[in-house]
Amino acid sequence: MKALKIALLIFLAINLSCKDEPVLDSSQEQTSISTFYLIRHAEKDRNNPSDSDPELNQKGLGRAMHWAEILSEVEFNAIYSTDYNRTSMTAAPTSVKQNVDVQYYDPNTIDIDQFKTDNLNSNVLIVGHSNTTPEFVNKLIDEQKYYDLDDSENGTLFIVKTINGISSVEKLIFNCNCPD
Repeated sequence: MKALKIALLIFLAINLSCKDEPVLDSSQEQTSISTFYLIRHAEKDRNNPSDSDPELNQKGLGRAMHWAEILSEVEFNAIYSTDYNRTSMTAAPTSVKQNVDVQYYDPNTIDIDQFKTDNLNSNVLIVGHSNTTPEFVNKLIDEQKYYDLDDSENGTLFIVKTINGISSVEKLIFNCNCPD
């Protein structure tokens, strides 16, 4: 009887100390979620029509700060901007507030599949222009849905959420009570 008790204790000790690795079947695959926030640059200085790379005007600086406030609840893993004064100045307050460096991209040469792979499971802010922002959204959702923004439209936010390769998009408009 004593030998049976010892054998039972050894059996229990072995079974309790060993943990099996969980076996995943195809229905338990890892979920990937990437969220892209796309905005157009804030209002630019239009005093010199021949300046192809103007900075933001006073209202634009206010809007850039407003974007940083609106987006403050999102923890960004990456921030991208085209290499222009107006776009980098729009991204700057969010970049500083979240301590995330701005990376520059060229909308004409971007490899969208590589971009998605590089930013898998990330929250990403992308700052572009009236034409490049809707184009970028269309590339992310693989659909020709959005067209150039009106030149006066600086408060549009596109949110593209990609879950396991399937994308959805929401378009929001934010008015800014920024000083002129």
